[in-house]
Amino acid sequence: MNQPAPPAPPDDEPALLRGGERRIRYGDYLGHVRARQVSVSYNQVTEWDARHRRRPRLRLLDFYRLLAPYLSIRFLEQFRAVIPVTLFLVLFQTLALGAEVTGAGSIALGIGLVLLGLMLFMEGLKHGLMPFSENIGHLMPQRFSVGAVLLVAFVLGAAATFAEPAIGALEAMGALTDPARAPLLHHLLNQRPDAVVIAVAASVGLAVLVSMLRFMAGWSLKSVLLWTLAPCLALTAWLALDPVLAPVIGLAWDCGGITTGPVTVPVVLALGIGVAQAAGREDNPLAGFGIVTLASLFPPFAVMLLGLALAGELPTAVAAAPIALPATGLGEGVVAALRAIVPLIFLLWLIQHFWLRERRRPGGFTLYGITLCVLGMMAFNTGLAEGLAPLGSQAGDRLSEAFGQSGAGGLYPYWLGLGLALLFALLLGFGATLAEPALNALGVTVQNLTDGAFTKGTLIHAVAFGVGLGTALGVAKVVFDLPLAWLLLPAYALALLLTLFASEEYVNLAWDSAGVTTGPVTVPLVLALGLGLGRAVGAAEGFGILAMASVGPIISVLAVSLWLQVRNRFWQIDIGGIRP
Repeated sequence: MNQPAPPAPPDDEPALLRGGERRIRYGDYLGHVRARQVSVSYNQVTEWDARHRRRPRLRLLDFYRLLAPYLSIRFLEQFRAVIPVTLFLVLFQTLALGAEVTGAGSIALGIGLVLLGLMLFMEGLKHGLMPFSENIGHLMPQRFSVGAVLLVAFVLGAAATFAEPAIGALEAMGALTDPARAPLLHHLLNQRPDAVVIAVAASVGLAVLVSMLRFMAGWSLKSVLLWTLAPCLALTAWLALDPVLAPVIGLAWDCGGITTGPVTVPVVLALGIGVAQAAGREDNPLAGFGIVTLASLFPPFAVMLLGLALAGELPTAVAAAPIALPATGLGEGVVAALRAIVPLIFLLWLIQHFWLRERRRPGGFTLYGITLCVLGMMAFNTGLAEGLAPLGSQAGDRLSEAFGQSGAGGLYPYWLGLGLALLFALLLGFGATLAEPALNALGVTVQNLTDGAFTKGTLIHAVAFGVGLGTALGVAKVVFDLPLAWLLLPAYALALLLTLFASEEYVNLAWDSAGVTTGPVTVPLVLALGLGLGRAVGAAEGFGILAMASVGPIISVLAVSLWLQVRNRFWQIDIGGIRP
């Protein structure tokens, strides 16, 4: 006999399941659980075990196994950037010129300190400086007014310049200038080096400020370049007419390469990307580029203006003084490192803590990074004075022995020796550029952003060839004692002409690629090489090689980009229904 089915439960009563279980909503379950939930720290859970567990004893082999993977990657990165260039200088000096390296032991120790210093500094930069910079760059455009953003941009750009490792090379190179033939240059680098550094720092701050305005207003880099380069080139041409002011041109344009180092570039890029995103201009993948360009173009103008302002301080007669590299003691290295790093860290902390009101205490990794930055800067400054500067100066002194003075007394016939010296400069610039880690990273980024239109290999070889050719032209300028303006003005005129025809994306890429190549190793080596060569051949000064090495990749990358544009348009032509 069929029994009637039991009545269904009301909608507001949960249905009974098998075994007496009830069906309830998941949201009700979460609410019930959270109401009676007690948060327990994982440290409390493991507290008893931590107190009663035997502490393991680590052997030296265990320390090695723990630290070797961490240190080897970071050390090898700097090893690939430093050792090939220095080894090339040593081999050329011993094999091609038949001369031994003077003070090889101290130079080897200095190179080792440079490796250690760069490894510690770059690791500390990642953990100590970059978290502050990225956080400020992300939050500041959202919370500050335009005026406040511009003020912070100026201050950060200037403060980052003081922390650049290569900025200390200016003081070391000042002792290699000739006070009789370049009195104003010698006066700037020996009596007023702080004024030069302040002028460079202030100009970088102004460049970052203008870059922020460009991001906000949507100005194209082409127009900004025209307005920036026109007065800079005009002032260069004017100073070239005065024999007292002309030697300052090389120093001024070389300062543009010194400023775009491993501290300034990440700090200002983090700030620029944040402002560009806040302005809603992140649709163009290469729109964040261009800030490094302005940071390398404003310092030449500032240093040339400083030379004009301090020209009246020169005495009526300047006696030649013996040239010697300054010694850098441990105490001086510690003070220089603290003076460069601590103010920048303190400034970043003040902006985050008081202006952004991000009340985050510096964590262990942040303090660890700051300590590494200071220790790395100390080791690098000592290694620069003991290793890189003497090695570059020796190579420059003995490079002239390949062709001699006016064709007499050279190891080789004059033109053969001169060609060998220029080939050495080309290979030095080419090889040093290939070893730059920042260029490899830029190549990967550009290849991804352009969907393979501009490949990593194409960019790297274009930049390396431009740097090598520029370095060779700079060496020729020193050997023949040519006015730098004769080479610099036509080179930048050609770069501007190519800029007018290139697309905006490739203009940003080409002008920024010059700043990537001037790393903390290349700058002091090239500066010491040029000044040592200038002293050997009797030139008034040896600056300008770095300036030519900076304009070379701009022209080469722009030329390659125009070729890519023409090739792409050619492949889009439809001739009789058939595409070539």
